Amino acid sequence: MDWTQFIIFFIGVIGLFIWNRTEARSDIRHMDNKLDASRDLIHAIHSEMKDFHHRLLEIEKARK
Repeated sequence: MDWTQFIIFFIGVIGLFIWNRTEARSDIRHMDNKLDASRDLIHAIHSEMKDFHHRLLEIEKARK
């Protein structure tokens, strides 16, 4: 009876370890996707700021 309890316990620990690892990998993939989306957003904002700056310079040149 002692060996069966030990084997069941050992299988349970290994199962929890594997489950925890797969969940962690899933979380990492999810955070990578969010990071990529935020990088795209930051790039879009930066390009819009550059465009606005160029338009502002053109308006100032036209006024002078």
